[in-house]
Amino acid sequence: MTVVRVPTQLRPLAGGASEVTVEGGTVAEVLAALDAAHPGFADRLHDEQGRLRRFVNVFVADEDIRFLDGLATPVGPGATVSIVPAVAGG
Repeated sequence: MTVVRVPTQLRPLAGGASEVTVEGGTVAEVLAALDAAHPGFADRLHDEQGRLRRFVNVFVADEDIRFLDGLATPVGPGATVSIVPAVAGG
């Protein structure tokens, strides 16, 4: 099982939970399982081409998947996947 840390903005989709557990061997599989268990995540995380939206950052064990294999990044047993919205301002 993989623990997915859900940011505050998306917690209503997960029934208010800050963490949920799902199965998946890659980030793409984990996010698909998250959407299957809690519908609405896919629309908020992915664009029309199925890519992560620009303002969504995903980490596996504190490593940014943009610098790994993207959505194909492997997720090992017991790993933690964190969804982190981009922060802007000035």
